[in-house]
Amino acid sequence: MEETPPPHPAEDGATVGLFWVSADGVYVGAPATAPAPNMVLTTAGPRVTGPHPREWTWSDLAGLEITEVPTRSAPQRWATHAASFVAAALDAWVPSSPTEMTVSVIAPDGTYRTPVYSSAAVAYSPREVALSRRLLSDFTQGTATPAVMTEWWEQTRPTKILRSREREAVLELWLTRA
Repeated sequence: MEETPPPHPAEDGATVGLFWVSADGVYVGAPATAPAPNMVLTTAGPRVTGPHPREWTWSDLAGLEITEVPTRSAPQRWATHAASFVAAALDAWVPSSPTEMTVSVIAPDGTYRTPVYSSAAVAYSPREVALSRRLLSDFTQGTATPAVMTEWWEQTRPTKILRSREREAVLELWLTRA
């Protein structure tokens, strides 16, 4: 995978599952600064921006998969947060780059892969990943559209970071609205 610059999330957005939802749109992972690629989900289909731009319609796709997702149970996420806090308190903490994930677009002309950055502070919950993948499957099957995500953003515009249970509840809401 090519090296990409770190993400530069919009000031105004929220992580929900494997997605970053903001006034700018819906991203898989965190939005990154150019020239790094971004995977943007639109009502028409997914679009890759960056050095190798591509676009597809949802009806053209056989699938859209995200691999190398950082996943940990709640106790593991809490332990990592605690270790980071202690390291910061001891002035031994050095921020690391966000985890890279891979998005694979399965289209009639082959599989296209692009790196994206995780928008999770530490990792996603296994349930969050499963719900996100179900939602992506609904998009490729034509039973849902990312419009449900942008509509949610326009109606709620959360002002705080959502906890994993809150993010899971939003994903479940999106799945029921499909």
